[in-house]
Amino acid sequence: MAWNEPGNGQRDPWNRNRQTGNKPGLDDMLKQLRNRFGKLGGSAGGIFTILLAFLIVWVGMSSFTIVDARQAGVVLRFGKYSRTLQPGFHFKLPSPVETVTKVGTTEIRSVSDKVRMLTSDENIISVDFNVQYQVSDARKFLFSLSGPPEDTLRQAAEAAVRTVVGANVMDNVLTSQSEAEQASATPTPAPASSVAGASSVAAVAVPAAIPATPKAQTRDTLQQQTREILQATLDEYDAGLVVTDVSFQNVAPPQEVKDAFDDVNAAREDKQGTENNARAYASQVVPVARGDAARISAEAQGYTAARVATATGDAARFNLILKEYKAAPDVTRRRLWLETVEDVMSNNPKVLDGSGGRNMIYLPLDRATGKDIQGVGSVMQSAAGSDSSLGGGKEKQP
Repeated sequence: MAWNEPGNGQRDPWNRNRQTGNKPGLDDMLKQLRNRFGKLGGSAGGIFTILLAFLIVWVGMSSFTIVDARQAGVVLRFGKYSRTLQPGFHFKLPSPVETVTKVGTTEIRSVSDKVRMLTSDENIISVDFNVQYQVSDARKFLFSLSGPPEDTLRQAAEAAVRTVVGANVMDNVLTSQSEAEQASATPTPAPASSVAGASSVAAVAVPAAIPATPKAQTRDTLQQQTREILQATLDEYDAGLVVTDVSFQNVAPPQEVKDAFDDVNAAREDKQGTENNARAYASQVVPVARGDAARISAEAQGYTAARVATATGDAARFNLILKEYKAAPDVTRRRLWLETVEDVMSNNPKVLDGSGGRNMIYLPLDRATGKDIQGVGSVMQSAAGSDSSLGGGKEKQP
């Protein structure tokens, strides 16, 4: 029989029923499920077996939990707190008897807000602050607060900021610096070892460097006070939170008076720059003055030592001469006279008279220049010619 013989298209060449164009209905699906369950073990027994298998699998899958190293697991038994699980693999009663809520305990969370508040001198100031915190107790974090922990933390942080800012005047809050900025603005004093001989001039009075004008409170101090107040408030709430950092990201006056405050800040910066220049100048001048004082003191000490040594040597020499004089007065007297004449003659020019008693002009030839020597030579030649004419051509001894 051909596969395409009349038969309403319900059979194919392999003698199988062909599907109609209609989709299977709900009754057909239920019939198929009953047929399959009946094959497993009967109509009622098969369904029970399947339900039991599902129950065993569900109990096995919900009887343990794995807590990550960065988390803590809070176990609730019938909705009531039972225990807290540390990181690792743990067994528990299957759900819904016991459920586990995992809370990240090492995650750094943050809350930011911007508020306007009054300072102690009744000025309005705008503060942008940021609070970073961690969960220290997962149970308290979940159940101690009536509302969301973030909202409670934001309100407590705002109260702490208002407490700290309200206790300071606006100028201190606006112009306060961090400790790093204040350390960079303060010049480092020159080390004592850089000045030669500084230890020898301890008695010399040298003015010290100009001290920096201390601030009422630095920004780091204000932030630390805010963190302490906020942590104390959270501890009273038993919130299970630890504040790790509080920072004032932007502290500014209201927009209506911002220009005036900018002028004030510019004047303060100019003042600070002038003070820094003065400190730098003092740091340059003071070491130089100390070095000069050390040099003058060292020269004075050297001169004193030299004079004392010379006087001591002269005294010792005089004592030796006195001893020799007492032993041989005539010999010592003559020797002293000869040494004195030798010293005098060695330091003065000598003139030898070989003219036989004639007058001779003393000429300081040792201090004369080249032109003077030439002029003196011509004068001497003319004088020699006149002498020869007067003497009848007889040569005379020089």
